[in-house]
Amino acid sequence: MARRPSVAERMAAGKALREKTPRASHARYEPRADRPDPVAILEKQNETRVPKLVPVRYARMLVSPFTFLRGSAAVMADDLSGTPVTGMIVAACGDMHVSNFGVYASAERNLVFSINDFDEVHPGPWEWDLKRLAASAAVAARFMGGDKKKAEEAAQEIVRSYRKRMRRYAQMGYLQIWYDYIDERAVLDAISPRLRRGAERVLDKARQKGHVQALDKLTEQVDGEHRLIEDLPLIVRETHSDGGLPANVAIDQMLRAYIDSLGEDRRVLLSRYRIVDVARKVVGVGSVGTSCWVLLLQGVDGDDPLFLQVKQAQESVLAPYVDIKLPFADHGHRVVTGQRLTQGSPDIFLGWGQIDGRHFYVRQLADMKGSVKFGDHDEAGLESFNDYCSLCGWALALAHAKSGDAAMIAGYCGSSAALDEAIGKFAMAYLKQTEQDHETLDKARRSGRIKVASSALVK
Repeated sequence: MARRPSVAERMAAGKALREKTPRASHARYEPRADRPDPVAILEKQNETRVPKLVPVRYARMLVSPFTFLRGSAAVMADDLSGTPVTGMIVAACGDMHVSNFGVYASAERNLVFSINDFDEVHPGPWEWDLKRLAASAAVAARFMGGDKKKAEEAAQEIVRSYRKRMRRYAQMGYLQIWYDYIDERAVLDAISPRLRRGAERVLDKARQKGHVQALDKLTEQVDGEHRLIEDLPLIVRETHSDGGLPANVAIDQMLRAYIDSLGEDRRVLLSRYRIVDVARKVVGVGSVGTSCWVLLLQGVDGDDPLFLQVKQAQESVLAPYVDIKLPFADHGHRVVTGQRLTQGSPDIFLGWGQIDGRHFYVRQLADMKGSVKFGDHDEAGLESFNDYCSLCGWALALAHAKSGDAAMIAGYCGSSAALDEAIGKFAMAYLKQTEQDHETLDKARRSGRIKVASSALVK
């Protein structure tokens, strides 16, 4: 049996990659002369989305440059494809930004901080995730009212935390990394004492978000049975699926396919529930217009609800730029595999399947989930933002360490601030690009090229 390189050898190999790709090279960002029109990229994506929901997507993206960045992963994937990389591959999130983290309940009912959206997950360069996350920190800091110095500091904090945590993971065994997670104690220990009370409120709020609590919020009693509350056009009880099948037929097909993806123990658990109601739900920013359904299931009598979310899975925005063939063709399978590989202690109901040839994945809708919201000119949020960025950098490092070679990445990143400063500069250049792209989308609105929903629908 061939000897595996030691940690020191792998770190040295990572360090050697600086000859080919200097860390300073990551500072550069200049739009290509043939850079595609960002609105055209969004329009291309919209061809496979529900037409009546596209104006809602545009409305949410137009709120600010930050919401534009959140919804334009495909635009940035194209831009990142021309930037320097070392060749080290991880399970890349593909849509990494500071609003894509939060707490959720592990199978053991502990709160864990992690990446919380995997629609675009795909094998890819680790640098792409890190650069997108750093750029999002800079854009978010400006959105909250910070100056350029604060924006660059936030971006650098992402990289600094990622680099330091990756160096720690380089020294850990594979099983140690696999079982590692960021629990609520680690979250509180990682932030400054004056900010802990606010963090504790977020954690307490998440603990109170379970299926029973969601029953009161999302449903109403109709003829003695719980029914999902409609909120047109964001939550709608449809008669047919997007593929044209009657909704009950499509859901029956979906459940059959989904159940096949579950282990026998989860099949037994799920079989004890019955479907009570189904509705279409509009979610996120970049996901608006993709098919998403909420299923209300009922177990023991009326106080044992289970909410499942069925979400369409399409080709990752990274796929056109990465020459890697996946071992499965189903995009729902890709999403679930990526989440299981990088999140550590994921949802027990994760599964996938197909309806009318459309790929989808399933997860719980309400299960002790919580996240931080960023507001326009949010002084309180800005004060604690660097601590939050440090947590995001840590969570990204853990995800990459689970799926990639932590020692090689750590060897490349090094122990100095060289990479922090380089990607900080990249983030500031991409902040400018994002502001310009946001203005381009607004020009498309003003010219009538795109239709935008009323602000009342931006929730």
